[in-house]
This record gives sequence, structure tokens and C-alpha cells, in this order.
Amino acid sequence: MSTLSIGPSVAGQPLAPRLTVQEIWRALGRASFAVLSHVSPAGGPRSSGVVYTVIDRRLFVVVAANSWKARHIAADGRVAVTVPVRRGGVMSLLFPIPPATVSFAASATVYPADSPQGRLVLKHLAKLLPAERRDTSYIVEIRPEGWFVTYGIGVRLMAMRHPALARSRVPVI
Repeated sequence: MSTLSIGPSVAGQPLAPRLTVQEIWRALGRASFAVLSHVSPAGGPRSSGVVYTVIDRRLFVVVAANSWKARHIAADGRVAVTVPVRRGGVMSLLFPIPPATVSFAASATVYPADSPQGRLVLKHLAKLLPAERRDTSYIVEIRPEGWFVTYGIGVRLMAMRHPALARSRVPVI
């Protein structure tokens, strides 16, 4: 088996990309869809797709006040997030190119939209929330913790075929 020769390596093992936290936040800021995972009060796993916005290195999501997401996240305050980052441009229309991803653990706080914290971010979330739901929704503030785990961020498209080249871990700081 031949050794893959894409980019720098140490002892024949390719190096993962050296990403900065700024590059990861830039990728998160360009995307707007994430998979938000949490645990129900009974200990069952739950996940759902959400639309988010980034403000001051935090993600904000709008949820229905009576939703299971609002109840479960408020009860535990721990979530995991995976953000798919589209890659490939026109090539992605011709070939099955998977998105790059940014994943992380986070703490989450749920606020009513009419709370002081909710009102501070509501103007940024206005495009995500119909006017008739603004007073009856909750806002989930997501603060990443620990490490960003990425796949395919900061690497050439063809390098995504090789996990050792495509994976990276960057401290959230």
C-alpha cells in the first residue's frame, strides 16, 4: 500500500490541518443550520435540526415555548452541536460531496423572548422568527466548551477522503 502524499507529514503520517479558532468561528458564521442534540429528562437521546445565528462567539436558536426542546434543554443545560458546512460549489451538484462539519459540546440556557436577555438578541434573530411568534418563543443561547472537532474544514476537497488529513481539534478558548 502506498503512502498518501498530500501535505506535510511526520514519520509518514499525514498531519491534520492547523486551524485557528477564528477560522472555525468564520465557518460557523457562514452556516445557519445545525443539528442540536440533548438528553431528555428520562435519559433518552434527542436531536433535531435548528436554524441559528452567531453573536459574540455564541449560537442562538429560537424554539417554541411549549416545545420539548425548550423543556429538555432548560432542565439539563448540556447540548451537543454539529454544523454541516457546505463544500464543493458547482462540483457538489455533479458529485456526492459530503459537507465538512464542526462539532462541539456546549452549555445552553433557555430564555423567554421577552426577557432582558431575549430582547438583547431578538433583533439579530428577527429574520429567523415570524413577527407573530416573537413574544411566545424561547431563545436558546449555546456556549461552546472544550474542543471544536472538525472534519474537512481548512483542507482541500480531495483531502476530505482521508480522515487523517481532514480531522482536526481546536480548543474553544
